Amino acid sequence: MKSKVAGFVFVIGSLYYIASEAVSATFFNDFIGDTYVLHAISELGIPHSNSPLFWLMNSAFIFIGLTLMFGYFYRFKDFIVKNNSIIHVLTLITGLGVVIVGLIHGGNPLTSGYHTMGAVMAILGGNILLVVISKSLDEFGKYQMFTLILGAIGLTAFWVMFFNVESMYMPVLERLSVYTLIVWSFVTGLFLLKY
Repeated sequence: MKSKVAGFVFVIGSLYYIASEAVSATFFNDFIGDTYVLHAISELGIPHSNSPLFWLMNSAFIFIGLTLMFGYFYRFKDFIVKNNSIIHVLTLITGLGVVIVGLIHGGNPLTSGYHTMGAVMAILGGNILLVVISKSLDEFGKYQMFTLILGAIGLTAFWVMFFNVESMYMPVLERLSVYTLIVWSFVTGLFLLKY
């Protein structure tokens, strides 16, 4: 039963994030394609006339952060056979980082440092988390391989983005490094629903 509950939360959390970003991007003050390619995700969460549904995007950040922490500590941790302490810490860093992003929006010089810190905690911490998880389960099967590939893609995208912050296509790299965690949450939800 615990697996079903955790699986359901992971699936709903990831779908809510994707749907909320899509709706927020639709109402953002730009063509939707340009919004995804030329505007960072955090821009959708800034209270401003450009993003009338900023509250929806911020709720998605908070919800996915809580989803990751709840799903992991409620059930997924039981599948971890090694590196437990490291994964506990990385899960908290990742989940709290996303919550910080949702609570403290970018674009404000007084608080942007905290927002950036939350983003790094979520993106870098989250993709390192995936790599460690892939090596910490009972056997290295298709799920573990998929988790490792997602983590590797996310880390690569993050580092390319880190050294190309001024690039006009930085938002594409950002989304690539964020979506790895969202896809993992969805797939993990399906994985847990089978138990």
